[in-house]
Order: sequence, then C-alpha cells, then structure tokens
Amino acid sequence: MTEQTEHLLALKVMRLTRPTLVSSQIVTAEAKDLPQNTFDKILRGTATTVQGAETLTAGQMMLLPQSFGNIYLGETFSSYVCVHNCRAHPVSSVTVKADLQSNNTRISLPIHVDKEGPQTLNPDETMDDVIHHEVKEIGTHILVCEVVKPLDVKTKFYNAETDEVYLEAQIQNITVGPICLEKVELESSEQYTVVPLNNLPTGESVFSQRTMLQPQNSCQFLYCIKPIAEILNDPKALKAANNIGKLDIVWRSNLGERGRLQTSQLQRSPIEYGDLRLAVTEANSTVKIGDAFDFRCRVTNTSERSMDLVMHLNTKTKIGCGYTGQTEISLGPLEPGKFKDFGLTVCPVRLGLITISNLQLTDVFMKRKYEFDDFVQVFVVDEDYNEEEFQLDKYVRYSIPQTA
Repeated sequence: MTEQTEHLLALKVMRLTRPTLVSSQIVTAEAKDLPQNTFDKILRGTATTVQGAETLTAGQMMLLPQSFGNIYLGETFSSYVCVHNCRAHPVSSVTVKADLQSNNTRISLPIHVDKEGPQTLNPDETMDDVIHHEVKEIGTHILVCEVVKPLDVKTKFYNAETDEVYLEAQIQNITVGPICLEKVELESSEQYTVVPLNNLPTGESVFSQRTMLQPQNSCQFLYCIKPIAEILNDPKALKAANNIGKLDIVWRSNLGERGRLQTSQLQRSPIEYGDLRLAVTEANSTVKIGDAFDFRCRVTNTSERSMDLVMHLNTKTKIGCGYTGQTEISLGPLEPGKFKDFGLTVCPVRLGLITISNLQLTDVFMKRKYEFDDFVQVFVVDEDYNEEEFQLDKYVRYSIPQTA
C-alpha cells in the first residue's frame, strides 16, 4: 500500500494570448417546420446575437481561448506562472524555476528576477510572474505548445552576366488568420550589397503602406545583390562567395500580436565560368541604322594556366545577320585570374533588336577555341529617331518578308 503525499503548494500555469474574433451561428426554421420556433428561442438566449435582430449576423464577437492553442515561429510565447500556498501554515524556501524544453535544446526562462533568494509564503499567499520567450524552433515544446511555421518562404536566384544576382522571395501566409507584413528586408552578407527593387521610379512602394495577407495568399519581393569591389574582379573569391544574406520578416496578426522570422543564410547557385569568361562592360541600348555600334568587352582567365589569346569576330558565317563587321585582335598573354578589356565595332544593317554573336577566342598555347554567342543586344532605330519624342510606330519599322 502506497501512501499519498499532499503537496504544500499549488502550481498553475496559464498561457497569455489574445481572444479570437468569431461570428454568430444563425440557424432558423419556418413556423410550419418540425422545430417551429425552437431555434428562435435559442437565439434570443444567446449572448452573441443582438436583441431584436437575432437572425442577423451583426459584426463579430471576441472569444476567449478554449485551449492552449498553437504558436508560430517568431512569435513571443507568454505564460502566467502562479504558486499558491494552500496550507494553514507558512511554507519557507520557495523557489520557482521555469524551463522550456524543445526538440533540440532546453532553455532556462527568467522568472522572479526581482526577488533575491528563496521566499516564504504565508497561508493563502501567492507568488506569481509572467514569463516571455521568443520561439526560434519548429516542433513540440514542453508546456504543451505546438510550434509551426506561420510563413512559407520560397526563394529563386537569377545569376546575371554582370555578376549581379537577382533574388525573388515569395512569402505565403499559412496561418488560419490574416497577417500584416510590417517589414521584409534582405540583410546582405559582408561580401554583397543589396538594392531593393520593390519601389516605383517615384519612390513609392509597389505595395500598400501595410501589406495584408489573407490565409494562403502570397506576395513576391525582388532584390538585386551586387558583389563588393574587393571580390568583383577576383574570380576565385567571387566563386566562393555563395552566402548572400538573410531575410528578416516582421508581421502582426489581426489582433496586433507581433511576430518575427529570420531565414538561415541564403546561398546563390554555384558559378561555373569554364576557362574563360566574357562580359560586356560598356554598350548603348539603342543605335541609329547606318551608325557604328561601339561596345567594350572584358575577358577574364578563370583557369589555372596562362593563355595567349587571339580574338576573332566574324559575320560571314551567319546567314541573315543583322550587322556587318570583321575584327581580329591579338590580346596577348593572360595570367590566371587576370582580365583584359578590348573594344569592338559593328555596323547594323536592319531595324529592330539585333544580337551580336559568334565571337571566338583562341588560346595559341593549347590551340583551343572558345566561342561566345548572344553576348550583347542593341535596338536599331531609324535615322530620324528622336529620344525625347520617341514613338514606336513612327520611328521603328520592320521589314516583313512577302510570301508567294
């Protein structure tokens, strides 16, 4: 036979959370139906209905939490902890400790920080406090609180030939209620700088002042990430700099509860240049037909060996080419990791968008050829083109081949 021991103190834990908004459930019946006026009597005695207009759903009511509920990643968990002396005599050396156990860690939460040492509770005396903790892990937490993700964040990276990286971040609300996004920022790593592309030319945001997301709705944010000058001209350092930064998201629920979510380090797709890398450093976007189109290129040796390069641009090998011009330049020796700039000139022969292709670099040492296609584009306009009074139908004409 086991002897039961009565506890000297009573411990109560209650989660502090805001109420939810609910609508009245209106159920009515005709007088000739079997329930007759039974539903009407029930509605008149329900606190969620308006007297005299019981069959109308007038607004919403606040409902106190019926269970411990869920909490979302990034929100602050608040709990009320109460210790009560339910005995007829004082209890000394009372100390309260609060730990939060997650799947991976055990966290000691600060409680009663204003009290020094163990306390003495007289009969019917209470010692209480409110503890707070920002949830940073997904999964079940002891205190029977299930932590789930409030937002689904999907990212896509686009590597540009100019070493810029474009990030598209899609944020979806996967909670059961609407949320308001207060801040969505990309905190860049030390190797990159970030330019948000979510504003109009006037400086106004493409979103409203407060971005509201209904359940399962999503919105996209766009950012341009540029490497810093120290690694811009260093292919090895640029190839190793894969960490872009972190997304920092702050939101509020429909009742004003604040939440914060920060992603792990976002990584760009690996850069594969091959032995040589060709980039256009200077080029106009438009040119008049008959005028020379001048542009500058940069070739970088991304291999582990020295090269002796000869550049050749030829238009004879491509039928229907939109430009003329033939150039052959000896670029000379090029050490690993180094680059050389050179200029090229072609003459457009037809209107519209033309693409410069068929640039060939030959390594004299290894007798190896490297070909680059579609590396620059230019829009060719007519001779009477005026940039200040540009009209597409007037100044740009396309020749449509006639069919027999």
